[in-house]
Amino acid sequence: MTALPLTDTADLARAKVPNLVTELPGPIARAAIERDHSFVSPSLGRVYPLVPARGSGMVIEDVDGNRFLDFNAGIAVNSTGHCHPAVVAAIEEQTRSLLHYCSSDFFLPVYADVCARLAASAPDAMGGTKVFLANSGTEAVEGAIKLARHATRRPNVIAFLGAFHGRSLGSLSLTASKARYRGGFGAPMAGAYHAPYGEPGYIENVIFKHLTPPDDVAAIIVEPIQGEGGYLVPPRGWLAELRAICDAHGIVLIADEIQSGVGRTGRMWAVEHDGVAPDVILAGKGLASGLPLAALIARDALMAWGPGKHGSTFGGNPVACAAALATLDLVDSELSDNAARVGTHLMARVRALRPRQPAIVDVRGRGLMIGVELRSHDEAVAVEQECFRRGLLVLTCGESSLRLAPPLICTETQADLAVEILEASLPAS
Repeated sequence: MTALPLTDTADLARAKVPNLVTELPGPIARAAIERDHSFVSPSLGRVYPLVPARGSGMVIEDVDGNRFLDFNAGIAVNSTGHCHPAVVAAIEEQTRSLLHYCSSDFFLPVYADVCARLAASAPDAMGGTKVFLANSGTEAVEGAIKLARHATRRPNVIAFLGAFHGRSLGSLSLTASKARYRGGFGAPMAGAYHAPYGEPGYIENVIFKHLTPPDDVAAIIVEPIQGEGGYLVPPRGWLAELRAICDAHGIVLIADEIQSGVGRTGRMWAVEHDGVAPDVILAGKGLASGLPLAALIARDALMAWGPGKHGSTFGGNPVACAAALATLDLVDSELSDNAARVGTHLMARVRALRPRQPAIVDVRGRGLMIGVELRSHDEAVAVEQECFRRGLLVLTCGESSLRLAPPLICTETQADLAVEILEASLPAS
């Protein structure tokens, strides 16, 4: 059995969705999964048996021709939707001139173009900024650790319980969302401390008093909205408290915007909602609409390391940079505003379910970064799986939450459809 192809991806974006034509997984998907199990590292933890073949807009079609409404966007990566025509055109044009040349050793104009756009997007209070481009979020975190240690000549970094900053050894030492990520690897990096997310006073009253003096701390790294930890929005004033602590003790404040940035919350950066200017912003995921690109944006005075202190063979690859420029054009011109408008609508629709759906404990978030807290972990997983069976792609986060993070092109009509499927997937009582 093979899926019947549509004429092009534009037809797919307009096709009926959800549209499930086989059992899940279908026969072609089952064969693909069996082959995957034979050759692929078992460290990859798959969520449900989705075997995508292609995507367009808000639609993913699997290898059997089943179509799903995508409300996880490849874990908040496909910010402009799947195969946005402007992004595809930018990629195609770049591939006809230059696929790669190492940015660590030579001068790529498109690399500088992306850096200039990101520098201009930083909050005004950061002042002048410079930018380093990497391939992934965890690489950006690793670079930020190095930069903060280099600038301050201090060893320690403070992160937060529930945080996810990556799985390479340095970033893993800051990740504290799931114990299994850290199990079996020993102490990844010395000097990492964790505080409860959103709890005022803890750093000064506990960490500085009992664990490390502030003059040994190079950086505090924080997600302005915690991602895998549960789509948690911190209490108003807490990010400003972190800024004040850093100012008082000469500590670098790093905002990990890898999931929350690039328009997802209705503003370019989530820190803008709190009026806080960090010393470093980390971007990734949605920056290049699916191509591997991440960024470390830092104050001029901070990014004063010399040649050879940091680099990347593939970071800032010209094809990924071309995709990023097209993505930033779309985010600046329409998609950030759309995320704010549709996110407000989606939040209201999900919150309206609470009086008749006792499984929903809380609904929180900003823009198109919305967390739906359920009564238990098992219940959240069960709803995630039932949504998949009904043709809606969502993911869990935190202990017992669902995350709604669709592409920023999402319409109110698509948001309404997602809420209908979500409600049908919730337990009866």
